Amino acid sequence: MKHWRTDGAIRRCLVAAALAVLSLGGSPHALRGEPKAPDAPTFSRAALDQFGDYVRSEITAGKIPGAVMLIQQHGKLVDLECFGVRDPGTGVPMTPDTIFQIYSMSKAVTSVAAMMLVDDGKLALDDPVSKYIPSFADAKVGVDLSDEAGKYPLKLEPLKRPITIRDLLRHTSGITYGFFGETAVQKLYADPKLYAGDFDNAEFADRIASLPLADQPAVRWNYSHSTDVLGRVVEVASGQTLYQFEKQRLFDPLGMSETAYYVPDESKWGRIAQAYPVDRFRVAGIRDPALPRRWESGGAGLVSTAGDYARFLQMLLNGGELDGKRYLKPETVALMTSDQIGPETGILHDPFYFPGPTSGFGLGFAVRTSPPPGTTWPLGEYRWDAAGGSFYFVDPKDDLLVVFMVQAPTQGGRIQLTLKTMMFEALGKGLRKD
Repeated sequence: MKHWRTDGAIRRCLVAAALAVLSLGGSPHALRGEPKAPDAPTFSRAALDQFGDYVRSEITAGKIPGAVMLIQQHGKLVDLECFGVRDPGTGVPMTPDTIFQIYSMSKAVTSVAAMMLVDDGKLALDDPVSKYIPSFADAKVGVDLSDEAGKYPLKLEPLKRPITIRDLLRHTSGITYGFFGETAVQKLYADPKLYAGDFDNAEFADRIASLPLADQPAVRWNYSHSTDVLGRVVEVASGQTLYQFEKQRLFDPLGMSETAYYVPDESKWGRIAQAYPVDRFRVAGIRDPALPRRWESGGAGLVSTAGDYARFLQMLLNGGELDGKRYLKPETVALMTSDQIGPETGILHDPFYFPGPTSGFGLGFAVRTSPPPGTTWPLGEYRWDAAGGSFYFVDPKDDLLVVFMVQAPTQGGRIQLTLKTMMFEALGKGLRKD
C-alpha cells in the first residue's frame, strides 16, 4: 500500500484554512492559537501537536488516506488541520473544502429540522406518525415463533399504541435496520428490494411501513431507519422536500453551502473524499455522491465539509443561535441533548446499543450520562458518528466542539476512541479526581 508524504499537504491546508476562518466565525489569529478562558480548560500547543502526530501515524501506517480535523472552543477556531490525501488514487492533497459523505451524521440535521417544525407549532412530539404518513396506521409488530429450522412464519401483532414523532427521534419506534442482527425481522430490512429503483422519501417511507416492526413502540432502543421516516414527516409538515426545507431554514442561513444530498456541480467532484480501494463500501441505498438521486435520506444521505458541519454544531452549542439568528429555542436544544431513554422510562437497550454503557440517547444524539471508568469525561457531551468513519462531539461544559472527517469505514471507530481519549486527557479529564 502506498504511503503519501503529508507535510506539504498540511502546509497547503493551513494556508487555505486561514482563508476559511472568517466563514467559521473565528479570526486568523485563532487558527492555531490557545484561547484562554477562566471557566474551561483549553488545549496546549503540545496537545494539538500530539493529536496531529497521531493522525499522521495512521496515514504512515496505511490505515487511512487522509483526514480533516477541526476543533472549536468558545466560538473560535482552535485548530483546523488537513492530513494526507483526499484521493489515494490521484494523490490530491486533503484540503478544508474536501467533501465527505457523512452518512449517519445526517441524522442530527434531520432531527433539528423536525424540531424546528415543533418550535413552529407544525409538529408535536406525541403526534402519531400516521398523521403524516397514513401507511403507518396499519403497522404491525413481527413476533418470531420459529424453531431453528424456521418452521413457522412471523406472527404479526397489532400496535399497543401508535408510533410517535418522539419515537422516531429517539429510535424507539420499533423500526430497525438490516445491516446488523440476525432476527427474522432484521433480515426483511436487509432485502435489496427495499432500495430498488429511483424512489423518493414518500415511497421509501411507505416501503418501511409495509415491513413488520421489531418491537412495540417505546419498548426498546433500536438503531433504525426511523430518521429516514422522520425526513418524510418533515416534508409533509412543511410542504417542501426535505432538502428544500433544510436549505431554506438551515443550510443557506448557516452558510453551509457544501451540504446537500449529492454533488450536482461537476467541477466539485474532484473534491469528494475517497477511501482506499480495500476500504470502500456503500451504505444500502446510498450511491456515489456525484450521482443524482430522488431519495433524500434523512438518516444517511448528506455530504458536507468540516467547516459546514462545525457551523451547524456551533449553532447547537450556542443553544440554537448563531450570528444573531435563532434556529431553535434554547429549551428545545436542551431537550434534544438530554437523555430521553433513561431508567425511568423503562426503555430497553438493543444488544447493538451503539451509544455505549455510559450514554443515553436524546432526540437525535447520544448523550453522556456517566463518565467511563477511570475518567471524568463531561456529562452532557453529545455526539454521533458516520459509517464512513467521520465523527463529531460537542462538550457544553467546556464550550467545545470537534469535527473529524475521514473516508475510512473500517478505521473510524478506533480512531474516534483514541482521539477523544487523548483530547479529554489533554483537558485534564483522563483520571477521576474523587
